[in-house]
Formats: sequence, C-alpha cells, structure tokens
Amino acid sequence: MTATELARRLGDPWDTANPAGHTAVLAADERGEPFGAGEQILDAIGLNAEFVPADLGGRLARLDDLIRVMRQVFRRDPALGLGYGASSLIAAVNVWTAGDGRQRRRAADLLLGGGRIAAGYHELAHGNDFAGSALSAYAGPDGRRRLDGRKEVIANAARAEALVLFARTSASPGSRSHSQLLVERADLPAAGCRDLPRFLTSGMRGVLLGGLAFRDCPVPADAVLGEPGRGIETALRSFQITRTALPAMAVGVLEAGLDATARFTDARVLYGRPLGDMPLIRSVLADAYADLLICDCLGLVAARSAHLVPDQMSLYASAVKYFVATLLTDAMYELSRVLGAQFYIRDGEYGIFQKLLRDLPPAGFGHAARAACLGTVLPQLPRLARRAWRAGDVPPVETYRLGGSLPPLSFDRLTVTSGGRDGHSAALTLALDAPDVPAEVRRLLHIVAVEFDALVRECAALPPGDLSVDARPEALDLPARYAAVLAATACVNVWLHNRDRGGEFLADPRWVVAALRRIVIRLRRDPGPRSRDQDRVLAAEALARHHRNSGFGLSDER
Repeated sequence: MTATELARRLGDPWDTANPAGHTAVLAADERGEPFGAGEQILDAIGLNAEFVPADLGGRLARLDDLIRVMRQVFRRDPALGLGYGASSLIAAVNVWTAGDGRQRRRAADLLLGGGRIAAGYHELAHGNDFAGSALSAYAGPDGRRRLDGRKEVIANAARAEALVLFARTSASPGSRSHSQLLVERADLPAAGCRDLPRFLTSGMRGVLLGGLAFRDCPVPADAVLGEPGRGIETALRSFQITRTALPAMAVGVLEAGLDATARFTDARVLYGRPLGDMPLIRSVLADAYADLLICDCLGLVAARSAHLVPDQMSLYASAVKYFVATLLTDAMYELSRVLGAQFYIRDGEYGIFQKLLRDLPPAGFGHAARAACLGTVLPQLPRLARRAWRAGDVPPVETYRLGGSLPPLSFDRLTVTSGGRDGHSAALTLALDAPDVPAEVRRLLHIVAVEFDALVRECAALPPGDLSVDARPEALDLPARYAAVLAATACVNVWLHNRDRGGEFLADPRWVVAALRRIVIRLRRDPGPRSRDQDRVLAAEALARHHRNSGFGLSDER
C-alpha cells in the first residue's frame, strides 16, 4: 500500500458527497464517534499490516514508508490516524522490541486479522512518572500474575482484543520494579476487569479514550514481555520508534491545514485583489510551509536513522517529538490568522480547520509529554559535549537521501542511551564546509554553528543537579536548542543530497534558506531581513500543490 493509493481510496476531501470527505469527518466529530466510513476503508485495505514486521507477514519494512502512508490518514482525520492505527502501533512496538517468538506471532496474527492492541501506560495520578506506576502484577501462588489497580486514558480500551500493560512486578524500589505484559481481553475474567467510563475530550473526539480497573485479576504467567523488571527499558526503547513516527505522521494535519488555507485564499478577494497576493498573507503561507518542510526533513532523517544508526535514536526520536510537535502546533495557529472567523466555525466549507486545530495538540502529545522528551536527552548532553560533538563521525549519506535503500529495521539494536554517539551533529560542520553552498545558506548555517558551539560549552559545564528531574527550567532549554540544531542539520543535508534527484523545487535553495531562517528565529537569534522573493516562491508552491492535489511534503506525491 502506497500513500498515493491510500489517498485515492479516501477520495476528494472537498467533495461533500464523498462518504470519506471533510463533511463526513466533521459529522462524526460532532457526534463524538469514530469515523466509521474511514475505518471501513482502512479495514478493506488491511492497514494493520503496515504495523507488523515483514518477517511476521506484515508490510512494516521501512519506517519512512509507514510514515508516508499514515500521513494520509492523519491528513484526512487525525482522530482516525490515532484511534485506528497509531494506538495499535504504540502497543505493538513493545511486542516487536521485547516479546518472544510466541508473543510476536500472536500479536502479528491479531493485527493481521483486523484486531486492535491497546497500550496501557497512563495512570492519571502519576502522569509520565513510570517508576511511580501503581498497577501491580505480582506473581500468585499458582504461578499466574494478578493485576490490581487501574490504567486510564487508553485509546480503544473497550474495543481492543489485546492490551500491553505497564505494571509493577516487584515491590522493590528502583528502575527494575516494572514490566510490560501482553494480555488478551478474552483471558481476563469479568469479575477481575472492569471498563471505566469514557473520557470526553475537546480534541480527538472520535478517539475512544477509556480506562480499565483490575481487582485480583489473573493473567498467564508467560504474559510478561521480555525479562521481568525490564519494563522501563522496553518502553524507552520502543518510544524511539513511536516518538519518531507519530509526530512525523501528524505532519499530515498541517498539510490539511495548508490545503484548507490555500483554498480559502483562492476564494477570497480583499481590497480588489486576491487574498493570496497580499504580502502579509504570502508571508504566513510561506512560514507555515517552511515549518512543514522542517518537520518533514527532521522526521525523515530520524526515521531513516532508526535503520542506519539505531544506537543513536534515543537522541533523535526525542528531538522529533519535541521539535516537530511544537512547530506543527504553532504553524496551525499562524494559519488560523488567515482564515479569521472561519477558523473557529464548526461547520461549512472550512469547518475542518477548527477540528484539525483541536486535534493536533493531543496528536503531538501522544503517550509522553514534550517536556519528558527533553528530560530524556538532558542527561546525555554533557557526555555528548565532551565526546561525540568533537569526534566528527557522520552518519551514512543514505540517511539523508529520499527513497534511498535501507537495511531492515532491527528493534533489538535500539538502546536506552546513545552511549555518547551523535553523528548528525557532526554533519552540520560537513555541510558548512561543502564547496557549492550558496552564500545565504552558508550565512544562516554559520549562525546555527555559532549557537552549537555555545551549546557545546554550556552542556559540558552542566552541574550534576541539572541532569535529573530536579533540573532547573533553564537547563531544559539546552535539549530544546539541541533539537533545533538537529533540525537545521537535517534540512541542509536533505537539500544537499537530493538536489539532483528530487525535482525542481527540492533543488531550489530558497526553501532551505526559508527553513534555516525559521530555525534561527527559534534559537532566538537574528536571521536578518526576510526576502519577499522567498515568500513569493514558497507561497506560490503551496498554492500550486493545492491546485494539483499534491502532498505538501518533500516527495510531492499526488
């Protein structure tokens, strides 16, 4: 299944008679229901196969391909993307990462048969504090484990055939006291497992968020994924796939927002001329489009890194989750300025925009807050500053090439930390030294490089007290700045390595200049005066892609 084929199945979103168009999506959202017509289409094409590794009979061979397909789903309905697909992916990755042959086979068969797996991480009383998770699964005298406690805010809790539950399996303190368990709803006695009432939300109204309460509920002794006590490690490794994939999929939401805004500018005449001809409107469109391309570059590079440098993914996945989710949300709010009152009207031709705007924050939040992602990177920064950032080792060139070949995705090669390795940062210097980089690209890259030099010094001097949950708020600014540097490196290297193979627009340095300007502003540095020609080129490209029903990303798929 390709992204283009899926888009064709979903049909024209603006056709009011299309059962999978915007009108139908909005109607389901108003009812607070899953988008039934969309689910039927995804059932018919067997979308779940995209989440199952190829060696288990599925279609998951490349993470970048999975992202491209799922972006089409998120573009049509973010609640469909999260509720139908991503929720099962979040759970299943833990099985692919730590499960034995039997568990992997069972999860694969369930998904390939059209079933769902739900991930039970959250307890509202503990948030992202996994070590404080209270649901217990202690071994009983009969050898089986018994669940006691509750899990909340679980997508598809009531209609999933299986669950991956994060639970305490030892009363001892420390990081080895929790495990993950794969359990099937059919194996849970009704007396021991109770569905909690649905959580109603303002965004993602079509996602069935619920919870489960357990009381002395027996589960098989072999339900534990991997070695008992390795639950946190398994979660941190599997998050490297989902923290990369979910924000990159959610780029489809901004694509849909740009499409709606472009349609609006086409239809409006103000002061005797088309809205899109006004410099202010062009600048908003250009900035939002540049932000989308930044997100696409960083997501692509991280997805390909999962195949090529999986031991460094603890850095890149967290950077994607933080930076991409932030840019997408901010860009959508900027686009809302163009639509004016139309952006909050819940029905009519542009009613889809307010739904996209409401759905995007929870799509970016997912199963871990952005601050938690910064906290994952922060303790690694001093070692990176002393070792990796001075070593000069760069990742394979295939990391940056669109559609380039990739080795298989090896879940067992993911590690909790990068071990002081970071090739992408070294690629910044390599790009700065390239002989054929235009002067404006080089100037902006130099600003990023100066920022990176300052970052190296500050990270090397971090006191031990700032490397834990007690870190000062200003310490968390360091991994945020590091994510921005990675984004700049991704953009310029994607441009450098695809100029002769990615089409006329991708070869044009003006898009990478726009992207670097946006990143420099994020770094709170002065990028210099903006170019009206640059705004004109990017805004025109965004409008042209709307006219020819193309994607807005790097690949320009119809």
